[in-house]
Amino acid sequence: MENKINAHNNILELIGNTPLVKLNKVAENFTGNFYAKVEGFNPGHSAKDRIAHFIIDEAERKGLLKPGSTIIETTSGNTGFSIAMVSIIKGYKCILAVSSKSSPDKIDMLRAMGANVFVCPAHVAPEDPRSYYEVAKRIHSETPNSIYINQYFNTLNTEAHYRTTGPEIWKQTNGRITHLVAASGTGGTISGTAKYLKEQAQIAGTEVKIIGVDAYGSVLKKYHETREFDKKEIYPYRIEGLGKNLIPTATNFDVIDKFVKVTDEDSAHTAREISRTEGMFVGYTSGAALQAVKQLDAEGEFDENSNVVIIFSDHGSRYMSKIYSDDWMKNQGFLSNNTAEQPQEIQFVK
Repeated sequence: MENKINAHNNILELIGNTPLVKLNKVAENFTGNFYAKVEGFNPGHSAKDRIAHFIIDEAERKGLLKPGSTIIETTSGNTGFSIAMVSIIKGYKCILAVSSKSSPDKIDMLRAMGANVFVCPAHVAPEDPRSYYEVAKRIHSETPNSIYINQYFNTLNTEAHYRTTGPEIWKQTNGRITHLVAASGTGGTISGTAKYLKEQAQIAGTEVKIIGVDAYGSVLKKYHETREFDKKEIYPYRIEGLGKNLIPTATNFDVIDKFVKVTDEDSAHTAREISRTEGMFVGYTSGAALQAVKQLDAEGEFDENSNVVIIFSDHGSRYMSKIYSDDWMKNQGFLSNNTAEQPQEIQFVK
């Protein structure tokens, strides 16, 4: 009898089906039940694996990618890593235009994955020729046999989560989810997941409230409330992958019930708190999402029957030179008045 080796054909088969984990210590004083959808369990350590794999598969199916093709994308880091990873397996070249706000860890990881990286200034208008949007467009126009993913304006970004993240959460909660809280950047994760959950809730005769998390310095919350793009809302902030200085068409504002804004400082401390209390090493936007939950709980948003799912978008290893660096935190003024956050001492044995 032939012995069969139980192995995956490649790393792409590990994308999706990430765990839902109950939050205990960090949520012990909240009203309700709180669960994290831990996207760091994807092989590329973020939710962006889902869209990279899905969009590239669709491009192949439509004949847009051919042997030797180049894949080009605009990214704050995570999508770029996922695209680079998929490109390696499928045999494509990868060029990434990256915001200078991205952590050095992310940029180094992109280079390690074989991507050609262009670092562009973060705090310029989207239409500025130096912006990572315009740089990616220019490279695409100059590169034969290339495709531009354009995640901010690509409906497949949303569809990837409609097909995967939404069904997973519905199944994992047995349809008992009452709230979804997710950071909104391109909006693909929250929009696709929300659309699926709201459809299923309607069939089941229940309700799911969708809450987006936005940054101070971003336009999303005000646009959701007024449908007005207000440039006066825009100013520099530190959180990567959260908020925007433009309106991404990948965001379906109609399926989002409300937005909550969080600060850079609170989000950084809350990410660290998650690591210390739950043993989950999570990224900056995960801290932002839980910070939003803290604020919502204080406002009385939840009751004892609430089942709240929070998307923890990526892994903390991407932020070693930022929120997990005590020097960086001090330089931002985030540790100066918070002795509880002072680091554990390193002791050298001689």
